[in-house]
Amino acid sequence: MVQTPPSQASKEQYQVENPAAEVEALVEVQRPETDVDLEFLYTRDIEFRQETIYFLVVDRFFDGDPNNSEGPNPELYDPQGQDWGKYWGGDLQGVIDKLDYLKNMGVTALWLTPLFEQVEALFVEQAAIHGYWTKDFKRINPRFIGEGENPSLNQTQETRNTVFDRLVDELHKRNMKLILDIVCNHSNPDFSGRKGELYDDGVKIADFNDDKNHWYHHYGEVQDWEDEWQVQNCELAGLATFNENNNDYRQYIKDAIKQWLDRGVDALRVDTVKHMPIWFWQEFTGDIYLHRPDVFIFGEWIYSNPFDDRSVEFANESGMSILDFGLCVAVRSALAQGAEDGFHEIQKIFDMDYRYKSSTELVTFIDNHDMPRFQSLNPDPEMLRVAIALIMTCRGIPCIYYGTEQYLHDDTNGGNDPYNRPMMQQWDTETEIYGILRRLSGLRRLNPAISMGSQWQKYLTPDVYCYVRRYRESVCFVALNRGEAVTLNDVETDLPDGEHTCIVTHNKYEVKDGKIYELNLDTRGVIVLSHVGDRIKGQTIVRAQVNGVQTQPGETIAVIGDCPELGNWDISKAYPLEYINSNTWFGEIPFNESAGKLISYKYVLLRHGQSPLRENLTPRRWVIASEGTVKWRDTWATGRES
Repeated sequence: MVQTPPSQASKEQYQVENPAAEVEALVEVQRPETDVDLEFLYTRDIEFRQETIYFLVVDRFFDGDPNNSEGPNPELYDPQGQDWGKYWGGDLQGVIDKLDYLKNMGVTALWLTPLFEQVEALFVEQAAIHGYWTKDFKRINPRFIGEGENPSLNQTQETRNTVFDRLVDELHKRNMKLILDIVCNHSNPDFSGRKGELYDDGVKIADFNDDKNHWYHHYGEVQDWEDEWQVQNCELAGLATFNENNNDYRQYIKDAIKQWLDRGVDALRVDTVKHMPIWFWQEFTGDIYLHRPDVFIFGEWIYSNPFDDRSVEFANESGMSILDFGLCVAVRSALAQGAEDGFHEIQKIFDMDYRYKSSTELVTFIDNHDMPRFQSLNPDPEMLRVAIALIMTCRGIPCIYYGTEQYLHDDTNGGNDPYNRPMMQQWDTETEIYGILRRLSGLRRLNPAISMGSQWQKYLTPDVYCYVRRYRESVCFVALNRGEAVTLNDVETDLPDGEHTCIVTHNKYEVKDGKIYELNLDTRGVIVLSHVGDRIKGQTIVRAQVNGVQTQPGETIAVIGDCPELGNWDISKAYPLEYINSNTWFGEIPFNESAGKLISYKYVLLRHGQSPLRENLTPRRWVIASEGTVKWRDTWATGRES
């Protein structure tokens, strides 16, 4: 029997409706803390769609403990912060010191660059400040913890007295989640003839140059990036590439990550996933979910996009979501670089959402540590506002790169690496972007249409983009303008008639017959209007999703089953789901009478004027948890008419 430690990550936060204000009151819904002989009931991962992620490079955020800055090798530390290849002193105490700043901005999940112990040397004038040259996956980088603290996860497992443990505690006290950045593809590059020297809590277990147990591939660097075999087996930038066929390696990396999860990590961001075969990731995620079913995992498939079959297959079949590079590139092109097609480029990405099984769980962003910051491409703060409003209200889980709220950027060499990783310099809580993030993050938790609903284009030109997010009776209308001030004659909003207040500007707008007439959009203007319907309430809520069913306008997918909540097989009482896109139907189903019981269910296609179409399969079976929120993730089976 697997036993999972209680985790604050099992909490979901909902805000009390107050769309014109900064919405502070939160109602917490917590899953039960139980032994997990029935933990599979909670599905494979935690609900993450309401989160607002903040991604920071630990070394470049804040130095909360100057005593650890020199680290094991003082030559790698630059106290003046002038040598971009060396450490500048940021640490975990610095993150703790700024948690209230982040919390008040609306951040609910914190993604940190890898915390593993790194090699202490320069490679091409660069130290491992980024955390991707791991020496020991079971030890914490001593530069990030207190001077003299034991970096071993094993030896501090009982006491849990490291600054890392204090960070976890402080995050969870604030109902915030911790995302650990992990890398399974490689260890470290060649440092003066030493390469791929890997340790298991201080004990050397592998060496690229003396690889008698075949822990590494030895095929040289990738020469042809179109060759899938090379991409998965050859080296990335000289990094010692693990041999995923080695069972000892696979056991080591899984055991290491489980130890971090046991210490309170809530989610995983996985580096360089395209460089390992999908079977490895399926085994990896399956094993991790068996250990901790309530963990969210997303991967970095560099420049993934919905037109790339391999990255789409990975997103659908690997067991994890991915970073949405396709949308990122489109947003940067349309808003930062002034592409002629403008918002049409962004809509082209959304038009392909049907290719994903869970487009609402893609992680969206406008820049990161591997590309020039948005403002290095376009320093206009008003255009940044438009981009932030877009990813905070469109489908997906938004991720903000550290310092964006302070307009942080260094344009040396076009802002490319390493100049996209400057030291955080100010903590102003009055910047416009800080305030917008605060309000829109609150709205994401308040209005389920934004986190879980469908997205409908309502008005589109190169310069103006209006869309609606919709889930049940909840609606969010968004209007964005990258150009000069303009007036739209009328725009459909799907909002109820009456006066609505913009979340961003607090301006008021009148809706009549579902439309706004003579809508004035300021230069680089942003309008966000929200209406929140009744939330689903129940002892247990199942978030059911089914993919792969083709429907026509007027048709509905519903769930039937052998319990009162699903109509006791009476198709007239089937529970209807919501249309998300042409590949996905989704809905929240409340269970009260059947909570804690075994049920059977299947999906049915309801067609006006025609016989229903039931799935052609033996009913699925599930034990409904006694309380909490769980997920079903199903694929439609071939239908058969009644």
